[in-house]
Amino acid sequence: MSFFDHVVKVLPLLLEGLKLSVIITVASAVLGIVIGLFVGLGRISKKKPIKFLAGCYVNFLRGTPLLVQLLIIYAGLPQILQLITGRPSPMSPIVAAIAACSLNSGAYVAEIIRAGIQSIDKGQLEAARSLGLTKKQSMARVVLPQAFMRIIPPLGNELITLLKETSILSAIGLEEMMRKGQLYVASTFQPFPVYITVAFIYFIIVVIISKALSLLERRLRISAES
Repeated sequence: MSFFDHVVKVLPLLLEGLKLSVIITVASAVLGIVIGLFVGLGRISKKKPIKFLAGCYVNFLRGTPLLVQLLIIYAGLPQILQLITGRPSPMSPIVAAIAACSLNSGAYVAEIIRAGIQSIDKGQLEAARSLGLTKKQSMARVVLPQAFMRIIPPLGNELITLLKETSILSAIGLEEMMRKGQLYVASTFQPFPVYITVAFIYFIIVVIISKALSLLERRLRISAES
């Protein structure tokens, strides 16, 4: 079989695996933003215990590899649960993948949100408070909308990074796009056409996401100026 014959044959398998990669990416991105919002607010909290815990979370998740975190959740956590309950507690690979990616992404999103909030002039918060808004209302209605405009680019970068990092999920047997490619290579011993196709698919998706985010950012900027 020629190079293009292998590409044509493996492409449907890769696209099938891509569906799982996208599902995990979207679910993890949504959960990561929710986690990051609360942790990011905790990072700028005046309550020292909350600020300390949020800092520990961010430093640990950013300071350790995602693969290690994935294996801790998938293989280590069931072992701990079995010691506590005395019964086997297997972890679903998909649940472990979404949990690990969400927690990891949440740490990076937290820093993005923290930086975005702190980039807003403190006078904005003071002006909102002087108009009778509570601190929570001022944050939700004045500060966060302005910060959102500034954090779109780094959030987009985090989404792209998260998508590419799903390639390591093959370590726990999930048949996402990379795993589909590995299985095909194992049966044909033709790594180059497979992995170059995988790389090309990732490249196309990253370009699409980048263009979509640029368009969103441009439209939001036009709406804010009008």
